[in-house]
Amino acid sequence: MLFKFKDGVSWSDFRAQEAEAATRQHPQHIPDIVNWQCGRNVADRLVAHDFALIGDFADRDAVARYLVHPDHVRGVELWRAIADWVVVDFEVDLEAAK
Repeated sequence: MLFKFKDGVSWSDFRAQEAEAATRQHPQHIPDIVNWQCGRNVADRLVAHDFALIGDFADRDAVARYLVHPDHVRGVELWRAIADWVVVDFEVDLEAAK
């Protein structure tokens, strides 16, 4: 998932800091998260997004539970106010990755 701030929003905005903190804390509140990586963009490029995350889940049912979990819904509300985002849900073939 990639987030790009709306015009006028930057990391100095308290709302951006609140959204980031909520996102970083999801694994503490959502048991279906297997692995969670997120962070701010460090590149100085116009095409870059501002924040990214990768979440791993055991299966599609776990993703479905995550999507409606109250902590995730709160995070969505925080990000919706300050950013646009793109999402890609994909499956990893663990056998092929060996």
